[in-house]
Amino acid sequence: MVGIVSKGIHIPIYRLSRDDIAKMWGGRSASGEKAVASYDEDSLTMAVAAAMDCMKQSEQQMDGLFFATTTSPYREKQVATTIATAADLPRVSRTADFTSSLRAATAAINSAIDAVKSGSAKNILVTAADIRMAAANSKREQEFGDGAVALMIGSDNVIASIDGSYSIFDEIYDVWRTNEDDVVRSGDDRFANTKGYLPVMQEAISGLMNKHGLKPADFAKVVYYAPDAKNHASLAKSLGFDPKAQVQDPLYSIVGNTGVASSLMMLVAALDEAKPGDKILLASYGNGSDAFVLSVTENITKIKDGPKVADRLARKLPLSYEKYIGWRNLMPIEGVRLPERTAPSIPALFRERRGVLALYGVKCKQCGTPQYPVTRICAVCQAKDDFEDYKFSDKRGKLFTYAIDRLALTPSPPGINGVIDFDDGGRILCDITDCDIKEVKIGLPMEMTFRKIYESSGITSYYWKGRPVL
Repeated sequence: MVGIVSKGIHIPIYRLSRDDIAKMWGGRSASGEKAVASYDEDSLTMAVAAAMDCMKQSEQQMDGLFFATTTSPYREKQVATTIATAADLPRVSRTADFTSSLRAATAAINSAIDAVKSGSAKNILVTAADIRMAAANSKREQEFGDGAVALMIGSDNVIASIDGSYSIFDEIYDVWRTNEDDVVRSGDDRFANTKGYLPVMQEAISGLMNKHGLKPADFAKVVYYAPDAKNHASLAKSLGFDPKAQVQDPLYSIVGNTGVASSLMMLVAALDEAKPGDKILLASYGNGSDAFVLSVTENITKIKDGPKVADRLARKLPLSYEKYIGWRNLMPIEGVRLPERTAPSIPALFRERRGVLALYGVKCKQCGTPQYPVTRICAVCQAKDDFEDYKFSDKRGKLFTYAIDRLALTPSPPGINGVIDFDDGGRILCDITDCDIKEVKIGLPMEMTFRKIYESSGITSYYWKGRPVL
């Protein structure tokens, strides 16, 4: 039996009110707000966060990682390898990027299913993340949100089996983006929805049910992508699904359309509340559709407790449109006048990749003290060259001390530098992110999060920062 073994999600902490967007341009406002990735986040870092969340719920070892996105930080460089390194997967692991389509995540799931069924892999971690940009003062500027999801696909201790699938493709220009485009292009919405989205989704979902002898009433939850809330409701009505009892909340009013991650984010929310025996329908869209039948197993009751989608939605900070403009480089804004950072050293990035990306330090074999960064002499007992590897990225701690840096090179001044004492020993000096500066205090529980540090010479430097524990 192949299916979902564990699940993870990342919803950025910042929320931008759609009223604020409308007030900026003097237009109409859609209700609610949308999740906005921080200035130090991109699709890669969000995928790492979702992957780490997913891995906490299962002790099974992964031997593959697939990354799905339409907003990769690189057009030529495999990003799945960076995510796998940060998540500390075994070096003998299969990695692949799936991109250029809103269906990329379900394409990755289909490939993971095939790999597990064939025996070429035991567990594949499928990650999906997007930060799609829309033109300022456009309808989609209010609709698009940011987020990431991770699903472990395997055959042991499955919480939801994948019983069948149905896929179709469809050639149409509804939304697209070229290599030169920063924002999503689109044609006439009415044409795209009546000739593309609605008939394609109806065909795929009906085809899935016919193939497996199922009716709308057989599903406890129905999860599917839609470009917006209106089309989401229209599709449910046309197929005979009960919008209140069966259709999963698309989260559009509180998160937005998260692109590649959208349908999987709804699926994670559905699994948070699922019971053994429930059947779930999952369908994606993007030049066609992939549809799946899932059956929730008894293992759903055994999954490790952790923050659910509702908990992550509750943790949020307001974001002004003015700050959003600066974070997304929508217009030039003068920053702190300090010398620019030098280009990163490629040999140094290669040499220190395990310590920087996976946050590995050492633990003294003589006195048992964890230490970061890697050293030859123990800071406590002075033992020399007698250490074992020790990972800090999954450890929690408390804020020992901090300083407010008003000259920091950051799009969101002031910066916060902190010293974190880990609960199991060890200490790190790092930036603090995702917090209200008024709530920062000594002793604040902290965890590590993978973030962008700066970009130079076409290279994005990544490292770990501290953030308050959810």
